[in-house]
Amino acid sequence: MPEPEPRIIVLSTLFPHAGQPTTGLFIRERMFRVGRLLPLIVIAPVPWFPFQGLLRGWRPHFRPPAPAVEMQQDVEVRRPRFFSVPGAFKWLDGLCMALACLPLLLRFKREAGCSVIDAHFAYPEGYAASLLGRWLQIPVCITLRGTEVPLARDPRRRSRMIAAMQRATRIFAVSESLKQHAIGLGVAADKILVVGNGVDTTRFHRVDRQAARQRLELARDAPVLVSVGALVERKGFHRVLECLPGLRQRFPGLRYLIVGGAGPEGDCSARLRALTMELGLQDCVVFLGAIASDELKIPLSAADVFVLATSNEGWANVFLEAMACGLPVVTTDVGGNAEVVADAKLGTLVPFGQAERLSQAIADALVREWDRDVIMAYAKGNSWERSVKTLTDEFTAIAARQAGMGVRRQGSPAKRLLRS
Repeated sequence: MPEPEPRIIVLSTLFPHAGQPTTGLFIRERMFRVGRLLPLIVIAPVPWFPFQGLLRGWRPHFRPPAPAVEMQQDVEVRRPRFFSVPGAFKWLDGLCMALACLPLLLRFKREAGCSVIDAHFAYPEGYAASLLGRWLQIPVCITLRGTEVPLARDPRRRSRMIAAMQRATRIFAVSESLKQHAIGLGVAADKILVVGNGVDTTRFHRVDRQAARQRLELARDAPVLVSVGALVERKGFHRVLECLPGLRQRFPGLRYLIVGGAGPEGDCSARLRALTMELGLQDCVVFLGAIASDELKIPLSAADVFVLATSNEGWANVFLEAMACGLPVVTTDVGGNAEVVADAKLGTLVPFGQAERLSQAIADALVREWDRDVIMAYAKGNSWERSVKTLTDEFTAIAARQAGMGVRRQGSPAKRLLRS
């Protein structure tokens, strides 16, 4: 008898839409590849609070409106609203999200069946999924992506994260460091499977360097750094800016490309622009704004070194994207960064918070002769195929076990009478 085909509900608040086109691309990339093999529906809950539209008067990027229903690449995306007070009572978000998603899950289960709820991030999505799974008797998988480390410092959210992971059937961690973090919280090691992200080398690949520079109006021989990410404090753009005055003494024509826009964690673009003015870097720093994934290869190919002075990461997919374009990476030794920049031939790791070490690593990277073919080959070896196969195999096995349990629970009429 053939195994039943899983029907997956992907649950994540981070999912791109017209108002936030670059938010959650790493989740969509991963799960839509799974969706080519297994049917799935995305539920992307959006936080809501009365009169929150008024807050956009002075915070334009705050909770941008999103369509309640849309199709993306032939996948249905639903966005129920859940009650969430801005900046307060975050320990209630998981429960509110579960209650908001319950009617949709009930309908999906009744009409098409639901084999697995696949939640991304342990809180609030993982906790909400664990409640929905318990209420509806649906297995739950949770993917740990990095926010679990700072959120664990909040006792209320930590307790809910732990409860969610203990209820889950399977936990996927995008890095070994996140697996160890979960084990440290008391989660059984054999429940956690490390499944890293991949890179699409048909989208991210090196293009002609001079053509890319000409497009960005960069000098042919200028030393060029690039950083890509949401313009939020955690990503550390300001830490790189603070290194530039000293670096310019050694590299007079230095240029620093900043690629990114507002993110779910906020928007520090005004602060970065003010710091640029304060340090006298107006002719050095180029703010390119948010750039579509298909166009990111242009600034990546134009640069000499990729740098990200981040304070926390699970698995920074942007490192592989930069490597696919031939760039060595200079970054901080936090989270799963050492698992991506796994060899000195690929880049340099520096201790977090040590500005002098960061500055020296950037300078060394600019003068070093890198074997860019080796760097690109490493990225190519981290394609999506292996990760997607692992995920589909796991979902299929969970669905098969769930179907078997359903048959056993139903049993024969006689057995049901005996149990009653």
